[in-house]
Amino acid sequence: MGEVGGGQPLERPPTSTTSPASNSLPPAARAAKRAYVRRMFTAIAPRYDFLNHLLSLNVDRSWRRAAVQRLGWERRPDGTYLDLCAGTLDLAATLAREPAFRGTVIGADFVLPMLALGKSKAARTRPVGADALALPFTDARFDGAMVAFGVRNLADLGAGLREAYRVLRPGARFVVLEFTTPRFAPLRALYLFYFRRVLPAIGRAVSKHRDAYSYLPESVLDFPPPDALAGRLAHAGFSNVGYELLSGGICALHHATR
Repeated sequence: MGEVGGGQPLERPPTSTTSPASNSLPPAARAAKRAYVRRMFTAIAPRYDFLNHLLSLNVDRSWRRAAVQRLGWERRPDGTYLDLCAGTLDLAATLAREPAFRGTVIGADFVLPMLALGKSKAARTRPVGADALALPFTDARFDGAMVAFGVRNLADLGAGLREAYRVLRPGARFVVLEFTTPRFAPLRALYLFYFRRVLPAIGRAVSKHRDAYSYLPESVLDFPPPDALAGRLAHAGFSNVGYELLSGGICALHHATR
């Protein structure tokens, strides 16, 4: 997992496909993206949390709280929930720290160094090494699932959404946080300048990784917009699909029911 040093450049694969009719990259590009994502997040893991909070001016914490509120965990406070593409378990810990929560949050990710850094963040969380495209869980295992800023990194978006659907119980809620770009033209222009120029420079300086924080804006701009992602969720079998835009349209909070 640690075969890439912190500052080593990596050849970036295609990030995604924006065509609503296409669910994944071609097989070779899919394998390249999967390998790239694993190496990149292994390399930046030590500074990942710090940079998340710095680059978002701590707004990312409020986004995670909003995702937990949309999950509807209060119906089963003693249930078992899934944090998919869990990284350092920030989202899992946000749910686990809710005063009335008595259940378990399983944080699944295939980048083990990220999970190791987050395993002590909160009681009631349990990290599990797992690929989101082939989850090692039985059908209808979870009372709810959520993912923060991870679905755009999947090598096969359609397969990942179908796996999330498979492991949820009927009636369970699925919540997805993902970056998008503001629709209001002046804000969009300002945001894109920050996203393309300022953010990568800060990310490189702090993480000492030349490539990772250039991949971030590229992957966001390549990813399906909120309306298209909502369509993908419906295509995967989810019902009651909707979304809301947060922070002026910088982030989209999707919610759907199994």
